[in-house]
Amino acid sequence: MSHSNPAFTSVQASSPPSGPQSVALPQHRDLYYGGAWHAPLGGYSETFNPANSQSLGRCAEANAMDVDLAVQAAALAQKDWQALKPLERAALLKKVAAVLREHSFELAMLDATNCGNPIIEMQRDALIAAAQIDYYAGLATEIKGETLPMGEGVLNYSLREPYGVCARIVAYNHPIMFTAAKMAPPLIAGNTVIMKPPYQSPLSSYRMMELIDGILPRGVLNIITGNVIAGQSLVTHPQVPRISLIGSVPTGRAIAAAGADRLKHITLELGGKNACIVYPDADLDKAALAAVNGMNFTWCGQSCGSTSRLFIHTSVHDRVMVKIAQHIKYYRPGIPTDMATTMGSIVSQTQWEKIMGYIDLAQREGATLVHGGKAPNDPALQQGWFVEPTVFCDVTQTMRIANEEVFGPVLSVLRWHDETQLFADVNAVEYGLTASIWTRDLATAHKAAGKVQAGFVWINHVSSHFIGASFGGVKQSGIGREEGFDELLTYTQAKNVHVVL
Repeated sequence: MSHSNPAFTSVQASSPPSGPQSVALPQHRDLYYGGAWHAPLGGYSETFNPANSQSLGRCAEANAMDVDLAVQAAALAQKDWQALKPLERAALLKKVAAVLREHSFELAMLDATNCGNPIIEMQRDALIAAAQIDYYAGLATEIKGETLPMGEGVLNYSLREPYGVCARIVAYNHPIMFTAAKMAPPLIAGNTVIMKPPYQSPLSSYRMMELIDGILPRGVLNIITGNVIAGQSLVTHPQVPRISLIGSVPTGRAIAAAGADRLKHITLELGGKNACIVYPDADLDKAALAAVNGMNFTWCGQSCGSTSRLFIHTSVHDRVMVKIAQHIKYYRPGIPTDMATTMGSIVSQTQWEKIMGYIDLAQREGATLVHGGKAPNDPALQQGWFVEPTVFCDVTQTMRIANEEVFGPVLSVLRWHDETQLFADVNAVEYGLTASIWTRDLATAHKAAGKVQAGFVWINHVSSHFIGASFGGVKQSGIGREEGFDELLTYTQAKNVHVVL
C-alpha cells in the first residue's frame, strides 16, 4: 500500500528522473505590485536552504510604506477588475493555472530547496494550486443573489459584491500551493489581492510572478514579502477590509486583535492537535498505515492537519504498534531535492529547537520513546535541520506533549478502553481541526464523527483534502472554511435592493 498522501487525491504529478535535482533561482527578489517589480523601502533579508543552512540570497523585506504603496496599486486596479465580466476574470485565472501546470516541477524545486519538504511530494503542490484555481474559475457565474417575493409592483433582490482589496497571509509548509491557490477565490469574486508568502520560503512566489507577469491586469495580484512588520502593516491598513491567514494560533489571535479596531472581516485556518482513533474492530493493517501517514512525516509533521494523537483501544494496542514500527521505516530524512527522499527537513533552526525541546519534555513527563527522537546521523545531513520520525507511547492526556501543537514529526500514542473517557480526552485540547476514525461498524463511525470536536473528519481514511469539500476547524483551530464554495462567498458582501415599480 502506498505511503503517499497527496493533499488532493484527484491530482497526480509526473515522475522526473531519480536522484538530486538542480534548482534555478528566480531573477527577481523585490516586491511585485501595480504590475511591476519595486525595490523595497524596508530593505532585504536572507533566505536559507534548511537542508544545509546555506544562504539562498537576499529577499525583499516590506515595511509599512511598501505595504501602503501595494495597497494603493491594488485599490486603483480594483474597480476595473470588478467591472470585467465574471467569465473574463475566470478566463484569465485559467491562463494562470495553465502556467502553473507547465512549470510545476520548477516551482516545486524552489519549494523543496527553500522550505525543506521533499520534491517527490512538493511537485504536486503547483498542480493542486492549478486545480483549485480552475475550480473557482468554474464557479465565477455562481456568485448569485436572490429575489424575494414582495407582492405586485415591488421587486426585492440581493447582490453579492466584492470587498475591494483583500490580503492573504500563508504558511511555509506549502509555499507555492498556498500562494497560488489562495488568490483564486478573492480574484474570481472581483477583489484585488495582496498575497504575503511565508517569509521563511518566498522564492517560489517570486518565480510564479515572473512566469505569470502580464496575464492579469496591473495591480490585480500583488506579492509582498517580509516578516512581522509586513504582516502587521497589511492587517492594520485602513484600505484592506478583508484578511485571511493560514498559520499558528498565536498569529491568528494577534491578527484578530489588530483587525478588531476597524471591524475587519477575518478568516483563520490555524493549528491542530488532531486525533486518530482506532477501534478494536478496525482493519488494523490499514489503521496502522493511516496512523503513520496521517502524521505527514513527509513534511516532518509540519502540517496543521497531522493526526499527532493516536488513540488505540487497549485490546489491539500492541498489535497496532508492531505494524506502526514497520510502516515508519519508510520515512527517512534526506536531501529534499533528491527524488528518493521520503522525509525532508525542518524549516528553520528555531523550529528544530522547539521540536527537540518537546521530545525532551515528553521523556521527562514519563512518555516512552519507541522510535526516533534525535537528529539523523547521516553525514550528508549534519548541516541541516533534520529530525527522525518520532513515536512516543504511554502518553496520557495530562501531558503537554498531548495538548500542545509541536508542528513536527512527533506522534503521541494513547491507550483507551472506555468510550466516554475517550471522547473526553480527544476533545480536551483547545484545537479542533481534523480527526480520523477507524472502525468497521457504521453506527460506531457516525457516532464517533458526531462526538469529536473537529471541523474535518475522515472515517477509514486520513490526510487527504478534496476539491470542493470545505476545510476548516472549530475552537482555536480557526474561523471560517476554505477550499469549497463557501470560501468564494466569503469574499463577497451582500447588498439588498428594494424597488417599488
